[in-house]
Amino acid sequence: MFDNLSNRFEGIFKRIRGKGRLSEADVDEVLKEIRAALLEADVNVTVARNVVARIREGAVGIEQSKALDPSQQVVKLVNAELTAILGGETLKISYASKPPTVVLMAGLQGSGKTTNSAKLARWFKSQGRHPLLVGADLQRPAAVEQLRTLGGQIDVPVFSEPGDPVATATKGLAEARRLGKDVLIVDTAGRLAIDGEMMEQIRRISDSIEPDYTFLVIDAMTGQDAVSVAEAFHATLAIDGVILSKLDGDARGGAALSVKEVIGRPIAFASTGEKLDAFEQFHPDRMASRILGMGDVLTLIEQAEKAFEKDQAEAAAARLLDGEFTLDDFLEQMQSLKKMGPLGGVLGMMPGMPKELKNAKIGDDDLKPIEAIIRSMTPAERRKPDIINGSRRQRIATGSGRSIAEVNRLVKQFGEMQKMMKRMGGLGGKKGKRAGLGALAGLGGLPGGAGLPDQGGFPFPPSR
Repeated sequence: MFDNLSNRFEGIFKRIRGKGRLSEADVDEVLKEIRAALLEADVNVTVARNVVARIREGAVGIEQSKALDPSQQVVKLVNAELTAILGGETLKISYASKPPTVVLMAGLQGSGKTTNSAKLARWFKSQGRHPLLVGADLQRPAAVEQLRTLGGQIDVPVFSEPGDPVATATKGLAEARRLGKDVLIVDTAGRLAIDGEMMEQIRRISDSIEPDYTFLVIDAMTGQDAVSVAEAFHATLAIDGVILSKLDGDARGGAALSVKEVIGRPIAFASTGEKLDAFEQFHPDRMASRILGMGDVLTLIEQAEKAFEKDQAEAAAARLLDGEFTLDDFLEQMQSLKKMGPLGGVLGMMPGMPKELKNAKIGDDDLKPIEAIIRSMTPAERRKPDIINGSRRQRIATGSGRSIAEVNRLVKQFGEMQKMMKRMGGLGGKKGKRAGLGALAGLGGLPGGAGLPDQGGFPFPPSR
């Protein structure tokens, strides 16, 4: 979503990088470009103005720091501001002392409210909780049936009764208590636009169930219009947090960068894809880092630890740190890598990734040529690639349908990856970190992955 904004910032910082000092005119020019970049990203005009004003205030003392060069100081200021307007700190969920913890879902029709209700239920399950979904959207045809279908996919029960949405929500709360559920998520009706009847209905539902959290689901593709929606709902319901849907889309990101400043409530969760597991807590500092091209290693490791079997990852890490990591291990890691989600999203979290690769539409199919080459090797060649001589390379190339040059590059990059990962052995001091290192080993063959010196992209072009 933030690709265009990220590219703009990269261009701004590139022009001032290496300057011994920044004159007042330099600072004015940088701030002018930052404001233009924010407005192009569909950020609210007032928000953009406030952000630039605060950066200007911080830039007054930019010569005082001797530890960073001027461009680094500007990046530091912009990073701090982006983190602040995205919410500051990650919202931490506190659970009711007397269960259930009640969550009310609000939003316009088409925002993804029902799907995100199910995604949120799945997230609570991953935290060891036992949620119940309530279908109180009794106006949209098939809304309750959709919720039941989604609930079935994640093994979460759904309660609903025809008639009055307020009564349904109230009975749902009683049902959660009867069943001993510790989280209740109430999906409510939306409209194509804000109207008084909808607001009155959801206000009455809120009064009847007294939610611990009221989350507003906003379609990130709607830009500044989402800010107006947030203001209207917040005036009626006192929103606790925002769930951004369709964050994986091609919109400019103005909603994400504006809503916290406008209503004073953080982005709590983000929906990053269509699948029910494409949903995560929103970390403002990590997102700011990604926008500025600095990657998101923490999220990358968290996703890797979910996708890779712990014992498998720890064993791979041990072999890797001992210099025994083989192409068989690498192939196994690549299979698990696919579980981490779209490959483009994984690349976007890797620090120092060239923008050409971050913006590239790379799919799982692009890993198939690498797999074909490895599978065309003998077990001995996978264990010790250095035995692969000219005749072996020819046989492997023929068997995999790739060129000898592509085989050479894969073998070379695998060797470089082994060296680099061994240098990272300091990460292996703790068992959990060893697992994370083993899981990330599979990233070594990605474009620009693992800091490979030639940075030549895949060992060969993704398609042929």
